[in-house]
Amino acid sequence: MRQMLYLFGLIAFFLHCQSALKEPQTPTRPNIVWLVAEDLSPYLPSFGDSTVKTPNLSRLAAEGVRYNRFFSVNGVCAPSRAAICTGMYPASIGANHMRVQWNKQYLEGLGLKLYECVPPPEVKMMSQILRENGYYCANNSKTDYQFVPTETAWDENSNFAHWRNRGEGQPFFAVFNFDVTHESQIFGPYHRSVLRYNGNFPGDPATDGSKYQGDVDSADWYWNVPEDMPVKVPPYLVDDSLTRVDIRRNYSNIIEMDKQVGVILDQLESDGLLDQTIVVWYSDHGGPLPREKRLLYDSGIRVPMIIRYPDKHGAGTIDSQLISFVDLAPTAFSWAGVQPPAWIQGQAFDGSYQAAPRKYIYAASDRFDSEYDRIRAVRDDRYKYLLNLMPEKGYYLPVAYRENMNSMKSLLHGRDAVTLNEWQAQWFRTSKPREELFDTRLDPYEFHNLAMDTAYAGKLAEMRSAWNNWQVAYGDLGLLPEGELLERFWPGRIQPVTATPELVLTDEGWTITCTTAGAQVGYRKKDTTGPWMPYLHPLDAQNGPWEVIAHRIGFKPSPVVTSSH
Repeated sequence: MRQMLYLFGLIAFFLHCQSALKEPQTPTRPNIVWLVAEDLSPYLPSFGDSTVKTPNLSRLAAEGVRYNRFFSVNGVCAPSRAAICTGMYPASIGANHMRVQWNKQYLEGLGLKLYECVPPPEVKMMSQILRENGYYCANNSKTDYQFVPTETAWDENSNFAHWRNRGEGQPFFAVFNFDVTHESQIFGPYHRSVLRYNGNFPGDPATDGSKYQGDVDSADWYWNVPEDMPVKVPPYLVDDSLTRVDIRRNYSNIIEMDKQVGVILDQLESDGLLDQTIVVWYSDHGGPLPREKRLLYDSGIRVPMIIRYPDKHGAGTIDSQLISFVDLAPTAFSWAGVQPPAWIQGQAFDGSYQAAPRKYIYAASDRFDSEYDRIRAVRDDRYKYLLNLMPEKGYYLPVAYRENMNSMKSLLHGRDAVTLNEWQAQWFRTSKPREELFDTRLDPYEFHNLAMDTAYAGKLAEMRSAWNNWQVAYGDLGLLPEGELLERFWPGRIQPVTATPELVLTDEGWTITCTTAGAQVGYRKKDTTGPWMPYLHPLDAQNGPWEVIAHRIGFKPSPVVTSSH
């Protein structure tokens, strides 16, 4: 008996050691890098599309985990980025209309004005929370959050932002946005700023700022693929020479983006940081082509994501759990050992606070430029449910920006000439059923509506119920007229101003308060130009004088106040 117990003990010890070897060895406070492409569906070898080679992303996939059921909350960038930076569904905080900050012409044409969304007071930007927990946070450089970042959101936010500017030994959260795959780079020469990720990156702001202005000459708008390269045309687009130019340009831009990703990976490696860093690569929503961007089909919201862990945990594997953009912020907190706040609507899909896998993801769309079309979506691992809240409207929206594309011109020409086939013509139907249901496994392009098929009545009822439960849980400010929403955020359509912070000298130092609920207070030494640091404890009066500012999301920042010493 004693020998058997000894043998069992040896076996248990061996199994424990084997298990320990397989467990991820992620640092307690890992660095986190987000590499964010724009307007990109899974057109990559690592996700099954071998049209072009992407050696850097393929390396990342070989050393990391591919997530093949990752979904944006909207088919366009600004609402999606509102979700990314807050962990909140855009429709629940009134951020679901495309670009409330920039589209002045469209907003004024609708009787509105430029405005910022005002989330509930407890909501903070995720970078603010990471800064409060000791992380150096750098964003290079797109924001587009539907509100101006608070003064305390980032240590750096520019085309030159980089982890190399942090304090010695400080963990960092760094975001690098790769604009070269954006829709605009399909139909026009590259903006110079999209080519900034090169051997000289990040450059010197004192001498290199002018290099990022304007567009390259048309002659320098180069191809990374042969101009006669054969490409597969999705069945919802016209298979002609014009459309194939757009598709080849898209692949050409993907190759350029891959080169730029390689710059950042090489810098992490040369700095000796690659195996101390969780590297996350993903896209901000689906592809740039017609019937992709702006829509809630999988072509508009399903995006690729690759995560390389410091110990290459899970290298070369695929994770098929359902993940939403609202899950990115809580997962970053989970990796950093920070408990996600109770108000956050997403859930961690990895790390110390990993939640049970999702059953559904949710998405919504409302206004694009000057066009409204309220649609809500629920998707499980196979079925997609669409609720069309404006069924009297057709599917196609005449968005002028999109009509710059060759492929869009081909579709419109075919529509007018009545030469489109059944699948191409579907998008131009002049009304919609209230409900649609698609089997994305058998019908990946979402052509065949099953909502009226009695064989799917149970699934339809389930998905409808899932949407109703979401709406009860989170609310949906997208259902309000946008003018009413604007008045709710800014009474009288005047942007509120964050209250001036008050400084009181105590035995512990300068304590700071602000009467505006949700205001984030920042401080820095007087007459310096560094970032505003999040105020977490009284400031040492001996090291002053201090400058102080307060800023609530969606409000104007307060006036700056200076301590007396």
